Amino acid sequence: MISMEQSKLIDDLMQPSAYPEMPDKIKLAQTHISTVFIGDEFVYKIKKPVNFQFLDFSTLVKRNYFCNKEVELNNRFSQDVYLGVYPVTFDGTKHTINGKGEIVDYAVKMRRLSDEDLLKSRFMKGTVTVNDLEKIADAIAAFHKVSQESKEIDKFGNLNVVKFNTDENFKQTAEFVGDSISKEQYHGLKNWTDKFYKENRELLAQRVKNGKIRDCHGDLHMEHICLTDPIIIFDCIEFNDRFRYSDTLSDIAFLLMDLEFNGGMSLSKQLCKAYLIHVGEKDDQLIHCLINFYKIYRAYVRGKVTSFILKDSSVSDDKKIESRDTAQRYFALAYSYI
Repeated sequence: MISMEQSKLIDDLMQPSAYPEMPDKIKLAQTHISTVFIGDEFVYKIKKPVNFQFLDFSTLVKRNYFCNKEVELNNRFSQDVYLGVYPVTFDGTKHTINGKGEIVDYAVKMRRLSDEDLLKSRFMKGTVTVNDLEKIADAIAAFHKVSQESKEIDKFGNLNVVKFNTDENFKQTAEFVGDSISKEQYHGLKNWTDKFYKENRELLAQRVKNGKIRDCHGDLHMEHICLTDPIIIFDCIEFNDRFRYSDTLSDIAFLLMDLEFNGGMSLSKQLCKAYLIHVGEKDDQLIHCLINFYKIYRAYVRGKVTSFILKDSSVSDDKKIESRDTAQRYFALAYSYI
């Protein structure tokens, strides 16, 4: 249940006068973990005081830490987009950004990117070109080639760690069986995943030996890629290292899955082929077996986090109906891959 304090904060920050830039208007967007205030030129993102086990924003200190972490990590591939962390202050009457009074929260300030330049927008208009896919594949491959690797990060490619993530997904979606995911889909995907681990232990171990476990993006879908020159990639996962420390194929599989979720099967195939060439991976059956596994994983995660919205009391009933339908589609896609 949203608190009166949170409701007051949102109401106050919907006023243009709450911001140093004094924008003409503010639009509100919400996810299961963030409240986003969109101005004319800048965006301010505040983390919700939630604890989902896999992320913990429950205290002011933690939200400040993860806001700074978000800026630091995203500057790896979007250096002029994330502009810093600013306090949300309350003077006893109203909340403002970087104003007077008590610091009650923190906000990540970002340069507003053009919605029309997002890959998702271009895709929906049908204007994504082969050249665009080449540039995207090149940008992601270039990042993956230089992204951090270490003995510590390698551990996250071990079967038991990868399995921990998928086991967690099934545990956290059990309550949605019969709602956003069917019983058949839930048990079918769970059994298939367990079988995959039994049959592909050596494949996962070889990926670790080959140095393919890196500090990746972790949330690489169409709405996090901007088709500017150069390509801008943004909004990586900051709240849990184990969701970024992964096989590079898990990163690209998210984007491939997202394209397919939206009906872009041919574009997905073209992007996959271009990425494998740019990054220097073999285009063989084993690689595609692993990509398929990670597409299932990614589709399931999206179904899970979209289902979480069904429990958020601050979200409207219409938004919940939309979220249920979206989650059902993600789970259906995951099931189709098996």
